[in-house]
Formats: sequence, structure tokens, C-alpha cells
Amino acid sequence: EEAEREASAGAAPRGHLRVNSNVPFGMRHLIPLVPEFLAAHPGVTIDLVLSDAVVDLMEERADVAIRTGPLRDSSLMIRKLGSTRMVVVASPAYLERHGTPRHPDELARHRGIGWTFPRAIGGWPFRTASDEEIEEHMPPIAARASDGDAARLLALGGVGLARLARFQVETDLAAGALVPVLDHMNPGGSEDIHAVYLGGPGPLPARVRAFVDFMAGRCHMTDTR
Repeated sequence: EEAEREASAGAAPRGHLRVNSNVPFGMRHLIPLVPEFLAAHPGVTIDLVLSDAVVDLMEERADVAIRTGPLRDSSLMIRKLGSTRMVVVASPAYLERHGTPRHPDELARHRGIGWTFPRAIGGWPFRTASDEEIEEHMPPIAARASDGDAARLLALGGVGLARLARFQVETDLAAGALVPVLDHMNPGGSEDIHAVYLGGPGPLPARVRAFVDFMAGRCHMTDTR
């Protein structure tokens, strides 16, 4: 009823907004935009919950979630915010100790960094020698992390190989703190970034629409290098 009154009256967005985001995107792209959003919509307050685990919007009482990668819940409304290329990286210290793999088959003799939560993608995709097919390979897991930033720190510490979003490790790659591994066989593995939210029989609350529109307009992520 509140949403219907809000929409029909053309009122400014107001009320409380709960947003869930994965940690790397939240820290680098979402949080820096929050002050601008709140300044443009002074009637809105916001909760930010950062977690790489995929949450149920209903259970978490979240209005919007930012998700990277395949979407498993087809009942959600979606708005694409951009895309990012996935890269396999390791620290120079790790590669000095364990060697640099030249072929995905060699990953079986290395150490990997995985996740404490389920992922829709099982292995890491690589091109075959013929460049016509994609095969999945993954090193044995030496450590698991609850979010992408924790996995990045483990990789920087030399624990093992990690497959992370390029935007997350761009400065580390530029500084030489992390090194791309098997990049010549990396098919790109580009993953889309979406804002997802619950649809319904009634109008979308103005605060939700305003936030999704704002993120779509201000977040132009297309990193496929």
C-alpha cells in the first residue's frame, strides 16, 4: 500500500533501503557511490550488508542485491550494471617456490584458494590447445575464504593460486604484487554484474527503483581486458 501511494503520488523516494553486495564490488564501487545517492535522495536511509554468499532476499529482508556471475533464481528482477573479466593470479613468492604452471594440467600439482560457500561454477575454465573447446581445471584447495578480498589477501600472502575479478586485483597486477597465470589460455571468463530485486504484483517502491536506476547510471563497468 505504501508503495502504491508513493508511486501514484509521484512522491520523492523515501524510507529504509537494505542492500546486499559481494565484498569486492561493495568496497570498490558501491560504498563510494552511497554518499552521492543519499545526497540526491535525503528521504532514504540505507543498510549495507557485504557478503560473498548468495542470500535469499526474502529471508534477509533485502531490497536489492548486487551479484556477480551466473544468476540461479529466475524469479528475480535484474538490471545489468556491467561485467568483469576473471583472472587466475598468484604472488611472485608463490611462483618462485612452486613454479609457474605452463598448462592447466599442471594445476593438479599446485595449491588453490577456494570458497567457504557454494559457487555455481565448479572449475576454472581454460582454452584447449585447439582453441575450440573449454576445459575446467582447478588446483587442490589449500585454503578457503569467505569473500573475494580475503581470497586476494591469501593470494598476496603466497598461499596459492586464486581466480578473481580483474577489477579487484588491477592495482596488484600493475604493482607486480600479483602475476597473471595461464593468461594465454584464459578464455576471458567474463562475469556479468547485476542488481537483483524482488518483483511483485504492485508497483516497485520508489526507493528501490531510484537506487537501481542510480547504480545503472553511475556504475559503468566493462572490464574485459
